[in-house]
Amino acid sequence: MLSTETDILNAAEAWRRGGRGVALATVVETWGSAPRPVGSHLVIDENGNFLGSVSGGCVEGAVITEALDAIADGRPRVIEFGIADETAWRVGLSCGGRIRVFVERID
Repeated sequence: MLSTETDILNAAEAWRRGGRGVALATVVETWGSAPRPVGSHLVIDENGNFLGSVSGGCVEGAVITEALDAIADGRPRVIEFGIADETAWRVGLSCGGRIRVFVERID
């Protein structure tokens, strides 16, 4: 079961109050088939703990890596992922399409 947006944002707030570095990743655009809609969130702390989802498969790992970099350097970033339908299953995604994700440190 996926966490609700409220759960994700509450975790971000609690982690920040606890003194952890935190980043929030948000799906800002999709094309074609995408596993999560625009507005979906993934919150990540400085230790690599996370809650929520922006996609699945290898994409989430890449977003977590970018989030850890954003926590460290404070710079927001936009990352884009795309995959053809015929190769989607091989990399752990349920469908093809493209997504754009905004990643920012939460201060």
